[in-house]
Formats: sequence, C-alpha cells, structure tokens
Amino acid sequence: MDQRVNIKFCFKLGRTATETHEMLVKVDAVIKKCVFEWFKRFRDGKEDVKDEPRSGRPPRSTTPDNIGRVRRMLADDRRLSLRMIAEELKISLDSVGHIIHEHLQKRKKKVAFPTLLRSSNV
Repeated sequence: MDQRVNIKFCFKLGRTATETHEMLVKVDAVIKKCVFEWFKRFRDGKEDVKDEPRSGRPPRSTTPDNIGRVRRMLADDRRLSLRMIAEELKISLDSVGHIIHEHLQKRKKKVAFPTLLRSSNV
C-alpha cells in the first residue's frame, strides 16, 4: 500500500506515470503496469489507495466459532501442535496458524534449557 501512496503523491504533483515509475524503480521494485493502473484510477477520480472488495469465496475457517474452539483447545493443552488442532477441527493448517497468530495473538516461546551438570564436571 506504501507504493500506492507514493503513486498518488506523484499523481497529485502532476508527474506522468512514466516519470513516477522511473522514480519508484530507483528506490523500490515496482511494476510499471501497476503504476499505470493506479494513475488511471486517480485520473478517474478514485482517491482511496485501499483495495476494493473482491468477489470470491469468503474465508470459512476463521469463524468466531473456530477461533473460540482453538482458544479453548490451547487453554486445555498448550502443547497441541497445529496439525493436531487442524485435524480435530477439520480445517487447514494455514487457517489454524492464522487463527493462532492473527486472532489470538499467540507466538512460540523460545525456552532455554540450563546445561545439565555431569558428574565429571562437578
């Protein structure tokens, strides 16, 4: 979305799509076709840089019900793997990962284990 804001900025300055593309290529990889499409949108009076709603199948796995079920499963047993949760709920691994990371804001914790003392080291 940052590139869209940059494109809009250049559009408002009166730059051409070609000039804008040349400037953006110097600082970031941007596709020329994308610059021209956004210029056309801005020329047509569309000011918003956000994506328009798309048609297609809505996500069905990240429902409030599944989010609650994953929350309860993790509360009961924190050692459950993504695969175990996915199999239990009959949803994809990606959906489980998305629910855990995006909706529940959970992350893996790294645990450091102390070095075991050996009888030869004592």
